[in-house]
Amino acid sequence: MELPPAKRMKSCPEEKASLVARLLAAKEQSGKSFDEIALGLGLTNAYTANLFFNQAQLKPAAAAKLKELVPSINDEDLKAMQKPPMRSFDPAILQEPNVYRTYEAITHYGEAIKALVNEQCGDGIMSAIDFYLDVGTTVGKKGEKRVVITMNGKFLPHVEQIAADNTVPGPRD
Repeated sequence: MELPPAKRMKSCPEEKASLVARLLAAKEQSGKSFDEIALGLGLTNAYTANLFFNQAQLKPAAAAKLKELVPSINDEDLKAMQKPPMRSFDPAILQEPNVYRTYEAITHYGEAIKALVNEQCGDGIMSAIDFYLDVGTTVGKKGEKRVVITMNGKFLPHVEQIAADNTVPGPRD
């Protein structure tokens, strides 16, 4: 009996790594950047990159367009991209300097970010599901290239757990 794709990818990281390698090779062969592919798909550049790392699901409406933009993606891989992926990461990625510095910036500013979100929105969190991420560049005052990372997530307020509002019977009921 064959395992479902999510379990197969979880139990077989080599399969996911192989898929990602093929997708990145097809992207390279196309000569297009993530920005160019994203523009053609009408998606953010970060979501588009995540498609190639099998960290986001390719929706059927975008599949044909992706095939036009990156013609050497084979049909089997295109189908695999349309299945819910096993979203995960190799902990070693946190040692990669670009990723580590981004993580460091978030942790360094973490308390300030939390305070500002709470002050501006109330008690709650930013969704990482209803979320947009875009990466770009700008030019600083001294003419240097600067990185701009925009995170745009839906605010999810914490709820006061009023017993009368609970629509499911409790374990003691």
